[in-house]
Amino acid sequence: MKLVLFDDFKLGVLKDGSVFDAMSAVSDIPRLHPQDLMNGLIARFADYRGKLDALTKGKGVPVGQVKLRAPLPRPATIDCMAVNYMEDGTKTEAPLINAFHKSPSSVIGDGETMILPDVPATVFEGEAELAVVIGKPASHVKAADAMGHIFGYMNFIDGSARNLPPPLGVFFQSKSRDTFAPMGPCIVTADEIPDPQKLQVRLWVNGRLTQNFNTDDMAHKIPRCIEWLSSIHALVPGDVVATGTNHRGLSAFQDGDKVELEIDGLKRLTINIRDELKRTWGRETRLERQDKGLEPISPQRTGKYAQ
Repeated sequence: MKLVLFDDFKLGVLKDGSVFDAMSAVSDIPRLHPQDLMNGLIARFADYRGKLDALTKGKGVPVGQVKLRAPLPRPATIDCMAVNYMEDGTKTEAPLINAFHKSPSSVIGDGETMILPDVPATVFEGEAELAVVIGKPASHVKAADAMGHIFGYMNFIDGSARNLPPPLGVFFQSKSRDTFAPMGPCIVTADEIPDPQKLQVRLWVNGRLTQNFNTDDMAHKIPRCIEWLSSIHALVPGDVVATGTNHRGLSAFQDGDKVELEIDGLKRLTINIRDELKRTWGRETRLERQDKGLEPISPQRTGKYAQ
């Protein structure tokens, strides 16, 4: 099943190109915020699935006639795995397992805009990632049991402002800026994804395919990620685990860009990029620059902070 929030953050089911309003089916779930509604549904999904299925037998609204929102607009936790791909075999051994947090306030949804802030980053990039949505509480979970704690999956873009000063301890200011966590357009329940470690991940910038890799290249597979994260802090329904990216296809995001991410089975997430400073960078990916014998990250060409 594909779950969405739409228009004024109403719950819906996405099926065959239509959105079915599901608010009548979940009216008894306590909530103060749309995130509470989605969390409550995730935690009690077995009790509501039949009602939601029945709704899709009626008449829906074409998805193009509604405004899709981030399906998890304010998750309690967004854990992002760091350097978690073998990069097409260019890494000879798995990197040490590592992660960082993104602020819940950084979330945006389909059709919204990532805003590049006025800071001296060497480049702004967005990493295409498969995100896991936690379905039941997980604390000190063993890898063998971890998949049972997953509710579903989403597209996720990890926005990054690279190499901000000072040179140490920059993950927070690089990763947690407002609008730097696009996700959606829907949560796809785990039963629709037979093997999340065999999904093709594709990201386009202005129609040009820049990232194209498979989740089978993860250095630390999803069960190990959940095992490790849950050994540090408890995960709860509605939490997000972004599983990392293959960095070789990254390129500079800049003003006016249209960015599209599609992972097998998860629909397509589209966002826009806005930079009031109109800074520019080269359009090559990191891999394309390396193939030319250049440093992998394109230097800023014009605008404030250009060297």
